Amino acid sequence: MTPARIALTHLDSLWLQVTGTLCNLACTHCFNNSGPGVRTFTQLDADEVWRALRSAAQMGVKEVFFTGGEPFLHPRLPDMLRDALTVAPTTVLTNGTLLREVMVEELAAIEREARYSLEIRISLDGYTAESNDALRGSGVFYRVLDAVARLSRHGLLPLVTIVRTWPEEEEMDVIAGFVRTLEEAGYARPRLKILPSLPLGRALPQDAQEDGPGITTDMMQGFDPSLLMCSSSRILTSRGVWVCPLLVEVPEGRMGHDLQSASGEFALAHTACRTCYRYGTLCANVSSGIEGTAEGHAGTGDKP
Repeated sequence: MTPARIALTHLDSLWLQVTGTLCNLACTHCFNNSGPGVRTFTQLDADEVWRALRSAAQMGVKEVFFTGGEPFLHPRLPDMLRDALTVAPTTVLTNGTLLREVMVEELAAIEREARYSLEIRISLDGYTAESNDALRGSGVFYRVLDAVARLSRHGLLPLVTIVRTWPEEEEMDVIAGFVRTLEEAGYARPRLKILPSLPLGRALPQDAQEDGPGITTDMMQGFDPSLLMCSSSRILTSRGVWVCPLLVEVPEGRMGHDLQSASGEFALAHTACRTCYRYGTLCANVSSGIEGTAEGHAGTGDKP
């Protein structure tokens, strides 16, 4: 079966892997094997980020995402956020464990002064300490709840991202459990985003093949290619520009050394490609078919 190929038709989303694969946690389901001391990819410097932002602005970028690793390990993150918010709505994906009061106060000030909106996406994978910390590490649950409450008090209503690790028939009960836990922690109107567990990184079974089946040319008949993030997104890393955040460990995912050279065709030959085909652009703040929320999704954009 011939894998379909897709090119970058327009740059809607720029992803910045600002801390590479360096993270203060080593979650059991991390899709790019980030963790303490992991330097498969290294951090970006602020000047490199600014150059990418200017290029992305010229290409009409609509959203900017900061990821890692853990973005808040980068000492220049607040400065880079200020730069990004002059260009487009900006999101930070974080595990939440480094969001102390001083940092949250600075984030709130940055958001107040910016033209565009700032979104904080914070990970929580269980609505009890036992279920969450089994995946993310001892003590993480209560640190995340503290961060969620702190963000909420400062008006930065976080989007809580949860990887689905429960049977489908338990979905409504589990979502209700998360809503209850977040409300009890002080988040009055919690926003949730449910993601599928990805067969990548540490979540990949040891006896599984990393690649295939992907998306065939037959599967693309009648399918809207704009639902796949590779048609409208790229991620800048310390080793060049990759096709998407999910495939940074796949050598053929490297598309070029900068954004201008990274618009070529990519063969959709990987398991992660089929995941996006099924669920839509799952890395974005809004995704197809798997968004769960207690109060609806307040999308990013220009401020009123």
